This record gives sequence, C-alpha cells and structure tokens, in this order.
Amino acid sequence: MAYYLGIDVGTSGTKSLLIDAAGKVLAEAVAEYPMHQPKPGWTEQDPEDWWQATVATVRKVVRKAKAKPADVRAIGLSGQMHGSVFLDAKNKVVRPALLWNDQRTVAECDEITQRAGGRKALIKMVANPALTGFTAPKILWLRNNEPRKFDKVRKVLLPKDEIRRRLTGEFAGDMSDSSGTLLLDVVKRQWSKKLLSKLELDPDLLPPVFESEQVTGQLTAAVAEELGLSTDCKVVAGAGDCAAGAIGNGVVERGVLSTSIGTSGVMFVHSDQPEYDADGRLHTFCHAVHGQWHMMGVNLTSGGSLQWWIDNVVQGLAGIPKGKRYEAATAEAAEIAAGSGGLSFLPYLNGERTPHADPSARGAFVGLNLTHTRAHMTRAVMEGVVFAMRDSLEIIRSLNVPVDQIRVSGGGSKNPLWKQMQADIFGQNVVTLNAEQGPAYGVALLAAVGDGAYDSIGEACKATIQVKEQTKVDRKAAATMDALFPIYQDLYVALKDSFQKIASLQ
Repeated sequence: MAYYLGIDVGTSGTKSLLIDAAGKVLAEAVAEYPMHQPKPGWTEQDPEDWWQATVATVRKVVRKAKAKPADVRAIGLSGQMHGSVFLDAKNKVVRPALLWNDQRTVAECDEITQRAGGRKALIKMVANPALTGFTAPKILWLRNNEPRKFDKVRKVLLPKDEIRRRLTGEFAGDMSDSSGTLLLDVVKRQWSKKLLSKLELDPDLLPPVFESEQVTGQLTAAVAEELGLSTDCKVVAGAGDCAAGAIGNGVVERGVLSTSIGTSGVMFVHSDQPEYDADGRLHTFCHAVHGQWHMMGVNLTSGGSLQWWIDNVVQGLAGIPKGKRYEAATAEAAEIAAGSGGLSFLPYLNGERTPHADPSARGAFVGLNLTHTRAHMTRAVMEGVVFAMRDSLEIIRSLNVPVDQIRVSGGGSKNPLWKQMQADIFGQNVVTLNAEQGPAYGVALLAAVGDGAYDSIGEACKATIQVKEQTKVDRKAAATMDALFPIYQDLYVALKDSFQKIASLQ
C-alpha cells in the first residue's frame, strides 16, 4: 500500500491525516496546545508543544489506519506562517517562538523600510512591505531587545521547518512559507542577498529553500521508531498553511479563489506570474505549485472574533454545553435579517493586516440601539468578518485578476449561515468541496507528488478534489450588504486616530 501523511502545525493545535494514493482520508487526529500572551499584542508558543502534538497525532493516525511502517511512503508539512524559531549552535530553542499574529515589531518594520531605502524599494526587492507579523521584523526585534539571546542564534526556522528538523535532522524550507519571512526574493524564488545585506543579517541564519513537492530528507532512525514508521519515509518541502490550504482546495489554476475562515481569514487567488498591489495591501507570495505565485489578503481575527464573542461574552446560553454554543449562537443569528438591523462590527481584535496594515486597529460595535439583541450582535460579528474579507476581494478585482469561482473552506464552509453570508457579501455564488481537511490534506497531496504517485500537483488535485455543492446569492440580502459595505469601510477611517490613542493606553 502507498499512504501519504499530512501534518499541519496550526496556531491552536496540530492536525495529522493519512490518505491513500487516490486521496481518500484514512484517518485523522488533532492535538491542541496553548498560545501565550505575555503582554497585549504579544503571542508566543513553545516549539516543544508542536513536536509533542506531532508525535501524538502521527502515532494516532497510523494506529487508526492500521498502517504498516512501510506503507507510509512520504510526509508533507504545513504550518502557521511567519513564526520564528530561534536555535543555537546545539539546535536548542533560545526563546519561545514569536507567532504570525504578534504585533510587537512596529519599530522594526520601520527600521526595515528605512534600511531598504523606502517602502517602494522594499516591495521591489521582496514583493511585499514590512508587516508586524512577518519573520524578518521578529529577527530584528530579538537583536534590538534581547541581544544576548540573539548572539546565541545560529538558525531561524519557520514552525513547520522546526518539525522537519526534528523528523529528519535537516534544515530546509519551501518557497511559499519562506515568502512570508520578508527575506525571500519572491520573483527569483531565492533568498534576497540584497535585503539581508541591508539588514546586516547573516544568510546562514536561513535554511536552503525548495519547491513544495521536492524531497528534503527522510526520517531518522530514532524518529521512525518513535512514530511507528520507516526510515525510507520521505519528507517533502511542504508549504505554509495558506498555500497548503489552497492546494487542499484545488486552487492551482487562474480564475479560482479560495476563502478560509479559521483563527484568521484568508482570500487566496492563483497567479501564473508575480502580480503586485502597488500599495502593498495584498501579499504576493510564491505558490506551492512549482514555479507559480499567488496573491493573498489576510485578516488577523476572523474565526477568532466569533470564538472571542462566544467564549468570553456570550455567557447567557444557559444549559447549553460549551461544545454546542457555536451552533446555538449561530442558530440565533440566523433568525436575524441580513444587515443585523444596521449594527456593524469591526473584527480588528488584535490589529489588522489587509488592507490596513495597522497593529493599533481595535474591534468595535457601531450602531447599537435599544432594539438590538444578543442575536443581532452575533450576526454582526459574523458579517463583520466577511466584510473584512471582502476588502481583499475588492482589491483583487480592482487589479483585474479573474475570480471565476470562489471556493469556501475552514469554519466558513461548515456553517450554513457563514456560507450564505459569503455569497451575499461577495455578490457571487460560492462552492464547497469534497475535501474539507484543509492544509494537512494539501501537503499530503504534495507528499504523493513527491513520491511519484502523480506527475504534478495539478494532476493530483484534479484526481482527488471535486465541487460538492453551491450556495447561491440571495439578491435581496446582497443588496442590503452592498449598502452596508461602504459604511463598514468608512468606520475604520473615522476611528483610526482613536484606535491609535486607545492602543497607546493599552
């Protein structure tokens, strides 16, 4: 038998799944771990938690599938992007990893922009502006604020690449994930020697980079024994979670866009060549498809906004078990008409990336009156998340990038109300797919390609991924949303200065 393992090192937990060569999911498992917030706007995790979750989930899926060690031919790795794992000369972690949604690096972003010769010069070098979530500002933050720890650092890895090191003993990265460090020349698909020089960073801090399906090593004997696998098991380069999720959604050709509502929200569109938003509001990254690119808009707190609302505010669902509160809350919200009675929610609970690139942005309800209920507020939270994603879609459309089909995934594909909201707010029918396992499924397919089961990732996606159902636009609701969207956009502009003052107090 030929089986392929996909491992996704997420923010809230690690997911592993096993597929056969036809793409059928044989088993899957998830292990959760905490995210630490030592200060407002700071987010960190212990890489050891990722490793323990990887071991636990891999062993579980191998056991569930009753797979023999030789059956698992290759592993694909995905993970939360931009995180920084700092290793010393003995490959020991120097400090907790700084995560993608960490906002402490405002000064370092300014420093990078200045050293690069300005925002336009920086975008020309690496296709993107300096944003607080990216990896390069984190490296400079360590140098500026914890110099003794920085002096110990010999290698900086992304989360999934630290797991690769533990699996194989090899240092390696892939093009898509490395694009989000701000240190990759995205057009030439290699580390930017020019920017590294301007930042006075040693290129040896970074691992070699590969295309996503390329083999980067095999399991060490000790790890193979621990996981119940074989040392013949290959590990391919893999992809950052956004590109891996796009592979899992079959977004491998022009005209197809995927949306994902997880902790963050992502609008991801395929591109045959590097295409830029001159204002740097969208990311231009290498795709996990060999020699291809993509554009991406990211909202920092999408599903996270609904999680915050239900877990921390909605305490009034008396008698309902915690595990069913989401279903109960969204069922209440579904009883409210589109537009939430004129109530708007800005989902900027931890700053925002697209389109504002503003770590000081904050969440807000605007338009409350005495007729509004908890259900109105829940619906407004959900609509605000989708409005934030429409911001990205509007930029994509303005660049004349074709969007012929929108594929929804993540939590936004599992909740009927959120699917309908996306169709209505985007003004375009949306579809869901037979494959709903996200990034882990995408990198399992990459592993199959790397092992030779398919000639290309495009071939693998066509063979395994099909449209399952379509959600059509409700024209009446869409008209309401079209009327509210410019109001939603105006609110950030009106509150921006106040957000800056509030953030300084917090």
